[in-house]
Amino acid sequence: MTDQAPRPEGDIPGKPTAASRTTLSHIMTGNDTNLLGTVHGGVIMKLVDDAAGAVAGRHSGGPAVTASMDEMVFLEPVRVGDLVHVRAQVNWTGRSSMEVGVRVMAERWNESTPAQQVGSAYLVFAAVDADGKPRPVPPVIPETERDKRRYQEAQIRRTHRLARRRAIRELREKRAAEGIED
Repeated sequence: MTDQAPRPEGDIPGKPTAASRTTLSHIMTGNDTNLLGTVHGGVIMKLVDDAAGAVAGRHSGGPAVTASMDEMVFLEPVRVGDLVHVRAQVNWTGRSSMEVGVRVMAERWNESTPAQQVGSAYLVFAAVDADGKPRPVPPVIPETERDKRRYQEAQIRRTHRLARRRAIRELREKRAAEGIED
């Protein structure tokens, strides 16, 4: 099953999911904390964006910019000294956009337990050329059953993003036609 945008014959060959998958690791320090003494959510979000950007750039073979971030979920607090691993991969591709899924894991510095998931997010990146204009990206080729599930789920998220954008645009147009200023 694929709802991927049609591509012209002879277009860019696909890349397997594993070709751009990456992990970014970082030790959390006192500079990363919020007023509660845990790592600030914005610090985690920057790591997520950094890892996702690296994956998008690798997959697309050049610059890619963050178009949106959705479903950023924080499951557990991250503390000073924790070793955070941000794992990212391309889940889905369109003509010039890519959804990157990110899982945030943390190892507690003072425990000998395995890393646990502390967050996750989905980001959409657009590949751009030197002028900042959209450029085509290779299709992603899901390799495992998990990759195939992520691909299908990404298609559902894309459908919802587009429907939400359309509904908001229609509401604003309706309000403007009625002379309602925001």
